Amino acid sequence: MTNLTDLGIAGIRDGVRDGAFSAREVATAFNANVAAAKGLNAFLVETPNHALAAADAADAARTAGELKPLSGVPIGMKDLFCTEGVPTTAASTILGGFTPQYESTVSGKLWSAGAGMLGKLNLDQFAMGSSNETSAFGPVISPWRRAGSNAALAPGGSSGGSSAAISARLCPGATGTDTGGSIRQPAAFTGISGIKPTYGRCSRWGVVAFASSLDQAGAMARDVRDCAIMLEAMAGFDAKDSTSLEVAVPRWEAGLSGDLKGKRVGIPREYRVDGMPAEIDALWESGIAWLKDAGAEIVEVSLPHTKYALPAYYIIAPAEASSNLARYDGVRYGLRDLPEGAGLQDMYAATRAAGFGPEVKRRIMIGTYVLSAGFYDAYYTQAQKVRTLIARDFDRAFQECDLLLTPTAPSAAFALGEKSDDPLAMYLNDVFTVPSSLAGLPAMSIPGGLDAGGLPLGLQIIGRALDEQGVLNAALAIEERAGFTARPEAWW
Repeated sequence: MTNLTDLGIAGIRDGVRDGAFSAREVATAFNANVAAAKGLNAFLVETPNHALAAADAADAARTAGELKPLSGVPIGMKDLFCTEGVPTTAASTILGGFTPQYESTVSGKLWSAGAGMLGKLNLDQFAMGSSNETSAFGPVISPWRRAGSNAALAPGGSSGGSSAAISARLCPGATGTDTGGSIRQPAAFTGISGIKPTYGRCSRWGVVAFASSLDQAGAMARDVRDCAIMLEAMAGFDAKDSTSLEVAVPRWEAGLSGDLKGKRVGIPREYRVDGMPAEIDALWESGIAWLKDAGAEIVEVSLPHTKYALPAYYIIAPAEASSNLARYDGVRYGLRDLPEGAGLQDMYAATRAAGFGPEVKRRIMIGTYVLSAGFYDAYYTQAQKVRTLIARDFDRAFQECDLLLTPTAPSAAFALGEKSDDPLAMYLNDVFTVPSSLAGLPAMSIPGGLDAGGLPLGLQIIGRALDEQGVLNAALAIEERAGFTARPEAWW
């Protein structure tokens, strides 16, 4: 029998349906991998019984002829999604002891589709980070190693636990959230696929908030088909989320096609940034050739306000974070630090000082500053105007093309600690992913090759709003031609 943990979502789903193996066998195999890989620190909470219960339900459903879309598929859940009866921390000590009595809409949809949960995955604290080093429970360690070196590498962030777990075969797929690139950049770093859908496609209800106008749940898996399957189960209108889009969920898997005849793919000239490594540029050129081979016409387009995207993002996102995180005060749930003789304000200060990590505090301070009376118009209002201009750039570009192709990240994975002392260098990891987030557009990263050190590099496809199908199809065309099969060698 094939090693069950080498199978992706489609392989497991189809194998359970055909009776090639039982769902319990699958869950047992993945539970064993999770238990054996504690050195990666990918899981904050393991839930083997949840996975086994869902597997038993899938096996019973097969006997009864009532299989669901994800019956028999165990997944990982980023610890930003509230899960009923299972601790949810957002990787922060300020939510210590918090066990939700409700289920997020996205996780509830996945369980209703038949999926089981292997556990809650580590992340950057409150999803603030690009390396998974800001977690209060220690960094996730990438399963990859640079050739000739044993240095621990970053799995990307904030969805680093998700990316590492999928790459290491601890789960076939996982949820992620993407505010400025937190699905796509970790996918690129670990050689997997990840899609951020159009803002509003997946409900934010029950997801711990970072920046509400940017946060979007998405799917991470081994390949494009698996992402399409998972995203179908996650997406859909939710009346509990005021930003949820009331549109039908397409059958993305059924619509997959790598034939791009008649499609025009734009290459944004502003993404050719100074100092970009030659390997990234070479991969981009390979991606262009692959899309041409799939039948697409390549055109150059301009996104003139791209250079302002990072500054605008690091005003808007911290501003929204400073508002969202004000709810963590030690009164209702989570950590409470009450020094002897302290008053209410003292408790607020002590709780937040003890509960929030340095990066979270940094962003709260930035956000509070740009929202303050003397600086609101100078910073926040200007950033929102720039955001509108960036969205308008994309609208104009899509008058000339159907999709855009760019690199996902400006480099391969870096070593843990390499950039943690330089926040600006860390923020630059999102230079290629932030613009589409500001515009609310669907975007996907797929692995395209390896750098000289044997580490994965990713390519990004960006599409029009609600054109996830076009994004998935272009990604599939690249996947079919790149032939990426590399995987990390088990050391953990």
